[in-house]
Amino acid sequence: MQSKMTPWAFVLAVPDINRSSQYFHDVLGFQIGWEDATDWRLVERDGVRIMLGQCPADIHPSALGSHNWFGYLEVDDVDSLHAEFAARGAICSAPKDTHYGMREIIITTTDGHRLVCGQPSQRS
Repeated sequence: MQSKMTPWAFVLAVPDINRSSQYFHDVLGFQIGWEDATDWRLVERDGVRIMLGQCPADIHPSALGSHNWFGYLEVDDVDSLHAEFAARGAICSAPKDTHYGMREIIITTTDGHRLVCGQPSQRS
C-alpha cells in the first residue's frame, strides 16, 4: 500500500523575505505568517501556501531562466484574478486561451519567480 501525500506548500528561496512577503501580501493578496521567524515566512491565500526562505547569497530567481517556474494553480475566474492583480501593480500577462484547453495568466514575482493561474477555457 502506498502512503498518501497531501498538498501543503511551495518552497521558494528569496533574497529578502520581508520584501518578498510584502509583495505577496500587498500585490497578490496573501496573508503573512511566521513573522517572528528570522529566515522563513509563510504566505497563504485560499489554502495555497508558499514558504519563503531567506537566501540572500544564492542565485537570484530572475537569473534561473526556465527554472524560475514554480507552480500552476487552478482558479475559478482567471479574468477577475488578472484584474485584481493588475490593479495592484503585479507583473502579470493578459489572460490567454491555450491550445490545451486552459485560459491562463502568468504572474512574475518581485524576485522573478513565475506562477501560472488557469481555468478551463470557455472557448469552443
